[in-house]
Amino acid sequence: MPALLVDAHQDIAYNALTFQRDYLRSARETRVLEAGSFAEQENGRTLLGWPEYQQGQVALIFATLFIAERGALPDWETQTYRTPAEARALWQAQLDHYERLAGDHPDRFRLVRSRAALEDVLAPWRERPADPQAGITHPVGLVLLMENAEGLRAPGEMEEWFERGIRLAGPVWAANGMRFCGGIGTREGFTREGIELLEVMAGLGLALDISHMNERSALWAIDHYEGPLAATHANCRALLHRPDDFRHLSDEVIRRLVERDAVIGLSPYARWLRPGWSKADDPQLTGLADLAAHFDHICQLAGDARHAGLGTDFDGGFGWPAVPHEVETIADLPRLADCLAGRGYSPAEVAALLGGNWIDFLQRSLPSQ
Repeated sequence: MPALLVDAHQDIAYNALTFQRDYLRSARETRVLEAGSFAEQENGRTLLGWPEYQQGQVALIFATLFIAERGALPDWETQTYRTPAEARALWQAQLDHYERLAGDHPDRFRLVRSRAALEDVLAPWRERPADPQAGITHPVGLVLLMENAEGLRAPGEMEEWFERGIRLAGPVWAANGMRFCGGIGTREGFTREGIELLEVMAGLGLALDISHMNERSALWAIDHYEGPLAATHANCRALLHRPDDFRHLSDEVIRRLVERDAVIGLSPYARWLRPGWSKADDPQLTGLADLAAHFDHICQLAGDARHAGLGTDFDGGFGWPAVPHEVETIADLPRLADCLAGRGYSPAEVAALLGGNWIDFLQRSLPSQ
């Protein structure tokens, strides 16, 4: 049976509300509809669609609520806010989108807020693989991730969003963010308000996503946060040969995350795989072997294959062809299995890296009901 895939980072609601992308469609259909459009120009050719989830055995997605403070993104962006009230309205609209998606199409998407819901989603995938050509399809689970919490009115407001279904959160997104902690363009650590936010999150059992923190903040959070820890979409800085590229994880941060039993989601974005990549490059220069190298780097540091997974960030500011040349859509990510097997990973280890590690993480971190 093919391994189940879990993708720990997709900006589905952001794309739906910004570019009117409909992920019930196939990626290929969306590409035809968007040919030459502003969406294609600014966000690349989509890599995602529900039919491709079925073809690629994508059983679970961490679906984001992504917004940013006005000025952190280009002026044309619609998911930006000036005030906490505006942030709240944007989050509400994105949450409404996910609830409609699951409510109107329960045969295609299900919200996963608990371990019980997780098992309900996974059961049919485990019973038999999806095979769209044979008419066998399964609902895809959506685990909600608040990518940037800086729009909260106060740390205690996170309790309300937890009740609405948020199960992971990152305190910061913008490079210069520093309300709760330092973003990757700053040297600041956690503020008093940020420490209060972590206390609220830990009390709720929310998983903390460190993906956009600077090193100082990330190390402090690893040492002090009492709840589950993850990095949903960050690659290995050592393989990019850019010691000052703080968007990605140093070996020290990786080792410390491993000590906390965290999982790190790796992205197939070509810029985050191969040093010196540019859009003008021959796409054949970047392959799934480059992504496998990042998986292997984490596994070598960890001494096992239990702490790496996928966090593609697909359609999060890039699309095809800025991905490994073997990948036309997310349906092609199972090809990574051969690259990992070629590096000596067993079938059980490959299954863990493609999705099993994130499933284990959710089984540990989600509330029971």
